[in-house]
Amino acid sequence: MKIYDEEYLESKKEFYTMESFEFENGKVLNDVTVEYMTFGTPKYDEQGKLKNVIVYNHGSLGNYASMKKIFPVAFKGGPFDEEKFFFISISALGSPGSCSPSTTDLKNKFPKYSVRDIVNFQKQFLKEKFNISHILGIIGNSMGGFVALTQAIEYPDFSDFVICGLSTYKVAGHDYILSKFVNEIIESDPDYAKGELTYSLIRTLRMACLAEFNFGLSKKALREMSNVELSSEFENFGNESIEVDIYDLKYCNECCMNYDVESDLNRIKTKVLIIACNQDPHFPPEFDAIPMSELIENSELIVRDSDLGHLFFSDLESICYELKEFMDGFS
Repeated sequence: MKIYDEEYLESKKEFYTMESFEFENGKVLNDVTVEYMTFGTPKYDEQGKLKNVIVYNHGSLGNYASMKKIFPVAFKGGPFDEEKFFFISISALGSPGSCSPSTTDLKNKFPKYSVRDIVNFQKQFLKEKFNISHILGIIGNSMGGFVALTQAIEYPDFSDFVICGLSTYKVAGHDYILSKFVNEIIESDPDYAKGELTYSLIRTLRMACLAEFNFGLSKKALREMSNVELSSEFENFGNESIEVDIYDLKYCNECCMNYDVESDLNRIKTKVLIIACNQDPHFPPEFDAIPMSELIENSELIVRDSDLGHLFFSDLESICYELKEFMDGFS
């Protein structure tokens, strides 16, 4: 039996350098790093091109290793059977590992980027590294769902299916205000504009990240913890967050805050599977997944109850049958 632990994920990490990348605002960066991993079995058509590629997109400031969420359902005969499919997981533009404010050391001088930039960054990499002009499918979790939907809109013939999990078609309401609040916290620190890491900025980073604490597990899961447990979890969450780069966070947060593809969903041609959780505090299905499914013509919707809330994508085994039924159409 294979063991897909952190050591395995680290061993799968690879890097590729693109000569340059142009942002939609016209800014250009040279010698652009892409961090990625591959998993599964590559298969080729008569022209020697890969024909079974599924691209995985992680959530905010995650990385290629977030693909571990699909490993429990990648068994032989499973929805994402590693003998049938070839997965490529990329650390997105703006995320540490790939080209980002921190890895380029440009900090607050890094070009502002959009979800479309993330899509184009990924598409350029796939073409340069693997000579890919078409993929079988794309999976996106949370912010990765933004990327998956935007790709299906901007390049409707690029993939045959999209799986969009715990995500939305626009950042609005309470989620927009959360992003605004995180921005306000960061911009309130005068040291942010200096582009240098100071003690004050580390404290500000911790405060900005702590604003997200209530948006993971369900309200019920938090309520069932004692105040002592909650305080400990809150403290640990804050301590772990200081490993994030404040400039990576700020740029990613602004990218998400400006995301809205509601008026373009009718351009999607691919088959779309939407996965949602009733207890998701970020994207409650009644405001996000359900209206999104009504706006996308060729879509299916799975809604489940789970105290994992916004973290439900870590429990794909619980919807293994539904995933298999969907994926059987693309085997």
